[in-house]
Amino acid sequence: MDYRDAWHGQARCTVFDAAYGDGASFRVLADVWRTDPHRSPHLHVIALSGLLLPGFHRIPQAEPGLTLDLLSATIDEALSQLTARVDLFRLHGLEQAGAGFARALARVAAPQARLLGQGLTPEQVAALQAQGFVFEACAEPDKQKARFASRKPRPPQPPLPERRAIVLGAGIAGSAACERLCARGWDVTLVERHPRPAMEASGNRAGIFMPLVSRDDNIPTRLTRAAYLYALRHWERLGGIGGAIEGQACGVLQLARDPGHAEVQRAIAASGALPAEFAEWLEQAQAESLLGLPAPDGGWLFRQGGWARPGSVCEAMLAACGGRLQQRFGVGSVRVAQVEGHWEVSDEHGAIVARAPTLILANGAGAMQVPHAAPLPLTAMRGQVSHLPAEMIPALPVVLCREAYLTPPSHGVASAGATYDVDGDPELSPASHQENLRRLRGLLSDPHAAQGAPLQGRVGFRCIAPDRLPLVGRLPDFDAAGSTERLRDVPRHPGLYALLGYASRGLIWAGWAAELLAAQLEGEPLPLESALVDALDPARFVLRARRTSRGPQLTDI
Repeated sequence: MDYRDAWHGQARCTVFDAAYGDGASFRVLADVWRTDPHRSPHLHVIALSGLLLPGFHRIPQAEPGLTLDLLSATIDEALSQLTARVDLFRLHGLEQAGAGFARALARVAAPQARLLGQGLTPEQVAALQAQGFVFEACAEPDKQKARFASRKPRPPQPPLPERRAIVLGAGIAGSAACERLCARGWDVTLVERHPRPAMEASGNRAGIFMPLVSRDDNIPTRLTRAAYLYALRHWERLGGIGGAIEGQACGVLQLARDPGHAEVQRAIAASGALPAEFAEWLEQAQAESLLGLPAPDGGWLFRQGGWARPGSVCEAMLAACGGRLQQRFGVGSVRVAQVEGHWEVSDEHGAIVARAPTLILANGAGAMQVPHAAPLPLTAMRGQVSHLPAEMIPALPVVLCREAYLTPPSHGVASAGATYDVDGDPELSPASHQENLRRLRGLLSDPHAAQGAPLQGRVGFRCIAPDRLPLVGRLPDFDAAGSTERLRDVPRHPGLYALLGYASRGLIWAGWAAELLAAQLEGEPLPLESALVDALDPARFVLRARRTSRGPQLTDI
């Protein structure tokens, strides 16, 4: 069977490979696709690989039409969590995998999907036949060919959307949405009330990028790991840290809080699950040798972490959009309405600023002023960062953090913070400044550090959900929800999407969440396990409101 049979006449061809190996088979497949004049415009390869940290990994490619996802999981786990329609399966190296994967494989098979097998056991062949795969005669005895011919009803593929969208908000969430959509050929209008990008929560001098580590590898840890690894790869495509993006990949040292916390971290390190280039546990002597400061309980060194100026990330992403992006800055307050199947954004005078079938709310706490998003349980949390003259603090080789953080200086200024204040005051607060200095002194084990530091810094307002996870996907219609009990049954506002609730991690959430949303809009395979996609669905709050009998207006954080 020729690979080319799978993509001829297709707008998109999706291939599932049971073993990525050294990548040679992927490169051969990509070369065949490139040289075929009748190829599909898009080739999406999904392959199992045991060489990466657990989870789904989207690996950016130079060619816009080529996508590679590497899944670090068993075939059973990967297929059960995969959201895709697969046109061609390459099954090999599965002699010890059993036959339990057949049902999940059939679930993601496109109508008339092709299967190329090598070394499949009789039990596996029988299980695949039971799920609707019809095997054909094959001249090579250890190889198998089949076609999916199940008569079971298949959910219809939604029609491809008209590729025009409005993005509301030019912070890091909105800039990422523009870049990921323009990369797919969308025409996007960016609407921002301020005169330039990154003037609110994304306007800090420095944001920290680092993963999370937890003993149980819980949902926030897995989500943050996926976002962090995607950000590192994505930024390289945009020009890199220290290039197009202002910052330093200097590493982050996260100190243990106390001896008990350190013992838990040692146990995680001893499991051997985390490679040193991702996260390395340093005992006291190692940490102090690196830092040149006391580190009594040791800490995690994230060698690939560091700091970046969020505004420069916004600038790099917007620059990558090219001519498909129209930018509307200085618009001021806006109104949102749906008119005849399109979303309209108008200014305070009633003039229409933008009109498109798709609207993406990426304006942080400002989304609470949009009536359709008002029932979402979002909170605007004040954060104050203190800016310290470099000569008032020790020279740091890495970003240092615990309950607070301190960056190496840039242009003679280091950033320390940030507070979490339930306060709507946008002005600098002496009390918040003193809180930052108090935590800084604990971080440095120096009660006199930054003594007399002037009140300088910046205030921003983070958009936070009760579970501290972002909201990525179609907005639910709370009023129409009725007695809905399942996410897939929650009614949605047509064409209205959210990229909200990034809290303190917008720097790493932004690109990856925008990639997930763009894949949802395009009907592509999703770059994340389905259980984690559900954890980000804005409609989760509809179900939680019903279960807690408190209604949609949840405010507890």
